[in-house]
Amino acid sequence: MLKGYIDAFNVTDGQTAVVRMSSWAACLIGKEEGLDPIVQMTCRDRNRIALQMDILGVAALGINNILCLTGDHQKFGNHPMAKGVFDLDSIQFLKVVKDMRDEKKFQCGDEMAVVPNLFIGAAANPFADPFEFRVIRLAKKVTAGADFIQTQIVYNVDKFAEWMKHVRDRGLHEKVKILAGVAPIKSVGAARYMKTKVPGMDVPDSIIDRLRGVPKEQVSKEGIKLCVDIINQVRQIKGVAGIHLMAIEWEETVPEIIAAAGLLPRP
Repeated sequence: MLKGYIDAFNVTDGQTAVVRMSSWAACLIGKEEGLDPIVQMTCRDRNRIALQMDILGVAALGINNILCLTGDHQKFGNHPMAKGVFDLDSIQFLKVVKDMRDEKKFQCGDEMAVVPNLFIGAAANPFADPFEFRVIRLAKKVTAGADFIQTQIVYNVDKFAEWMKHVRDRGLHEKVKILAGVAPIKSVGAARYMKTKVPGMDVPDSIIDRLRGVPKEQVSKEGIKLCVDIINQVRQIKGVAGIHLMAIEWEETVPEIIAAAGLLPRP
């Protein structure tokens, strides 16, 4: 379904602290189907020893793209009494991975016999508070070792453009590939939920009004059109290197969105 429409795909690592198949295992299945995986690793469930072991493991499997995350706190998941590790945070984790790749050293300083070939990623949220700190935090991640950045879903394009201006002012767009997060919306209720219940999300009233302005049976189709419109807008912003399409539990819309946005053929 996705082959020929995407360059790579993400597999989350216990997103929202809910037990699911491990990211590396799902990535391996996708790789065997001819897709290029991005394995996600969080610091919530692993100390620095386990993180480095898993990096060696995924590299041995030929999985070279890694997204380094702190991870959602376990209290939000289905095992709230589980013990969180958080030995490192995402910025420290990025530095560990970079040193393994570039300095050929483990975090303890020991030399490595085999060096993993890794493309290192991190996440950024242009919409979280305080806004002024967002680019400072991005700069720390770039310094720590990020090669690419996946942002929070963009619905407020104006605010995202403002964030990107600060990114360019610091020259960060020349040091890291920034992928703007985009996602189709299935319903007015989903848009309202993201606006009011999801921390770090910025859904303008104009988005909700646009979805409310069409017949109920047309809302999902309008949500897809909205996603395409946002893709076309963020692609015009200097410093945006690509998009990260999150069609959550709606993966069948990916080919339609990619085609409608004029992103075919893929390289």
